[in-house]
Amino acid sequence: MYDIVVADARAPRDGRFIEKLGTYNPQTNPATINFNEDKALDWVLKGAQPTDTVKAMLSYTGVMFRKHLQIGVLKGAVTQEQADARYAEWKAAKDAKISGKVEKVGSDKAAQRKAALEAEARVNAARAEAIRLKNTPEPVAAEEAPAAEGDATEGTDAPAADATEEAQA
Repeated sequence: MYDIVVADARAPRDGRFIEKLGTYNPQTNPATINFNEDKALDWVLKGAQPTDTVKAMLSYTGVMFRKHLQIGVLKGAVTQEQADARYAEWKAAKDAKISGKVEKVGSDKAAQRKAALEAEARVNAARAEAIRLKNTPEPVAAEEAPAAEGDATEGTDAPAADATEEAQA
């Protein structure tokens, strides 16, 4: 996990900071980003220069879009109400997209888990069958031997008899 902070450019990377805005956890899917968007917007409007990673997070959460809309309001291109309506519309669409991804990731994990369990069940069944065949006593060969000999003599006599009959004819 990482902290999202506002720091002076002259301060060391892990050194003193001015204000902590929130946290970022890239190990979840999608990445967990928790920070105060209003404070971040205030700092960006004051001229704070975000790093590439933080700028991507600000764009992802809509802070950079809000900055763009706020500059439009200051220049008179749009009213504050129009800017707020555009942002609310964008935010609703973005939240729907994020929740769809979270649901898809969850369903994909469930499907993978189910497939893994089915594969494991097949392997276990094959192992159990192999063990059952190994532990099953083999039929006694003495009981099968006379039946096999009787079948063999009958089978050999019949073709021989046919051959002798053909020879006589």
